[in-house]
Amino acid sequence: MPGERTAHRFLDPAVLAKLQGLELRARRIVEGYFAGLHRSPFHGFSVEFAEHRDYAPGDDLRYVDWKVFGKTDRIYLKQFEEETNLICYLLLDVSQSMQYRGPESPLSKLEYAQCLAASLAYLVLRQQDSVALVTFDDSIRQLISPRGNPTHLKDLLAVMEEVAPTGKTRTGPIFHDLAERLKQRGIIVIISDLFDDVDSVLAGLKHFRHRRHEIILLHVLDRAEREFPFDRVTLFRGLEQLPDVLTDPRSLRKAYLAEFEAYQRRLQAGCRAQGADYVLVPTDRPLDMVLSAYLNRRK
Repeated sequence: MPGERTAHRFLDPAVLAKLQGLELRARRIVEGYFAGLHRSPFHGFSVEFAEHRDYAPGDDLRYVDWKVFGKTDRIYLKQFEEETNLICYLLLDVSQSMQYRGPESPLSKLEYAQCLAASLAYLVLRQQDSVALVTFDDSIRQLISPRGNPTHLKDLLAVMEEVAPTGKTRTGPIFHDLAERLKQRGIIVIISDLFDDVDSVLAGLKHFRHRRHEIILLHVLDRAEREFPFDRVTLFRGLEQLPDVLTDPRSLRKAYLAEFEAYQRRLQAGCRAQGADYVLVPTDRPLDMVLSAYLNRRK
């Protein structure tokens, strides 16, 4: 289990204090919860009375409302609404490109993403729901099953502490694999720089939606990647098995920015088409501001 150092690395008490009162809730019907309430739209016989319905042969007589029968001479069954827990699946990209840290950024993309995942896990567990963690690059590295125990947070932090980025980003096949593995529907939170083929990414999201998961895509990017501020001859180090390139960035800026904006527009439009939330997460923006703005918007 991680020690105090790991917890403080990923969970800033000042950030958590600013997130008090916020919760991650479901917007759509997803495996027994609806619009942010821990109450199922699927009737059962468990927690809270919902309504009566006519008796049908084979129904359990334990749920007959005998008081109503005495008054109306008709047999009605009590129906109840089930209390069910939200399941949040955190999908954390640990590919090599996530190690990038621009000249003005306090954290690398991976470090920021780890803090983001840890804070979301803390919020979900605090609201007595369940959280799972998947780390991936070109394959699934770790898959920690969902649990709602507060001590589960230590297990998740321990997995994040052991991350050693080496592989390429390969979201499409990973998402298809996970869509088949994650049997219980829930909220899929993808935390990644998404440096991959957009069509492949969107095909994976479509598979999640086919499985009736709700999707939140947190697109973690460094300011330098978005603005390309370099103005001197620069050696760009290749990540994810790409070669190093020595070039004058001023000659590339216009084309780079046009390509990057087109990529981002396609990604956003594809997310909208799949009913997924797209959230740009700049690593130079305070974490509590990013989470507070988004979670308040979901309300």
